[in-house]
Amino acid sequence: MEALGSLGIAVPEILLPRKGIDLGRWAVVACDQYTSEPEYWKRVEEYVGAAPSTLRLVLPEAWLLAGDDEAARSAAIQKTMREYLAGGVFAAPRKGFVVVERQTAHVRARLGLLVALDLDCYDWRPSARALVRATEATVEDRLPARLRVREHAALELPHVLVLIDDPERTVIEPAARAARTRAPLYDTELWPNGGRVRGFALDGAAEVTALGRGLAALASPERQRAKYGGDGRAPFLFAVGDGNHSLAAAKLLWEQRKSGLSLAQRTSHPLRFALVELLNVHDPGLRFEPIHRLVFGAEPESLVRGLEQRAPGGSRRHLLRWRGAGRSGTLTLAAPSDSLLVAVFQQTLDAWLRDHPEARIDFIHGGEALARLSDKPDRTGFELPAFERADLFPVVARDGVLPRKAFSLGEAEEKRFYLEARRLQEGA
Repeated sequence: MEALGSLGIAVPEILLPRKGIDLGRWAVVACDQYTSEPEYWKRVEEYVGAAPSTLRLVLPEAWLLAGDDEAARSAAIQKTMREYLAGGVFAAPRKGFVVVERQTAHVRARLGLLVALDLDCYDWRPSARALVRATEATVEDRLPARLRVREHAALELPHVLVLIDDPERTVIEPAARAARTRAPLYDTELWPNGGRVRGFALDGAAEVTALGRGLAALASPERQRAKYGGDGRAPFLFAVGDGNHSLAAAKLLWEQRKSGLSLAQRTSHPLRFALVELLNVHDPGLRFEPIHRLVFGAEPESLVRGLEQRAPGGSRRHLLRWRGAGRSGTLTLAAPSDSLLVAVFQQTLDAWLRDHPEARIDFIHGGEALARLSDKPDRTGFELPAFERADLFPVVARDGVLPRKAFSLGEAEEKRFYLEARRLQEGA
């Protein structure tokens, strides 16, 4: 266990719904999905009805964008957490890791490992040299709402996906082979169109030792130097693939609270850790998808001309397809030769948005959703290309974080569904 601690990992104590709870209604997709489609969340509410559900324990961002009363919703979430804990909704807690096997309409299997991640090992700043690093720029204006939910919450429910760079498949895949020899802890379809998920306990001493050994090899100075250059003395083991803002809010709360704790209390305090799912960036079941941009409040051709005028300039020509109000075309951005398209486009768009406060941006998963949403008046959709997964760790190690929403781990329906929980308050 000490070896795992030095690698930023702790064994979590996990809460699962008691036997008899309808897991199909219990599990809902990550709160940062379908932000421009409140009708999706209304359908989920209708499906869930009065059944116990993680829908009552999270705050979908679609409601924030719709102008709902954030304080009232947060208070209701915190109240429901206490009621679920007191009312027998959860089974007795289980201490141990969980291997997660996810099947979707797009892949037969994607393997993950649910762990407690040490927030003292995580830093979202662009220049960070921490063991756990962000892959995208963190927008600090997005943290307060998440912080307000977490600071009084009795529970956390994970939708954060954290990546390891393990092309030889030495960590998660052997753990999955061992865990899948026993009966699953849970097995359920995910509604709507989310596929299926199964979870298996990983708690044997030999299995945990093997896990630590595999992670230690990935973090070794020799391995780090060969993969990312430098002297290897500041290892880069974990990259936050999804949910960076939620993890950043957890880090912010921990930094606020730990100054009032003794050294002994800091060692094991629940707020020091965040429940996350580890994935191998080389897992063939993990799909890297583009995240498209949808701009509201601008006439399409005028917006495109404004962006082309604001491009940084250079010898490279980046081309992006756009569509809006029944029309379509190509945006051309002149940029330096070593530039990434997503970085140039996002920087250019941000500069344009600063001069046009009447407009706003949303990030859309899936080409069909982009086409549907951009056909409405006063909207323009920009279709981004996929990001190459093999470039992720080397680029972040070399250059720091990518622009926000540079890539997506699958489409919206492939995101993590809330199912497991962990106590955040001692004695809760």
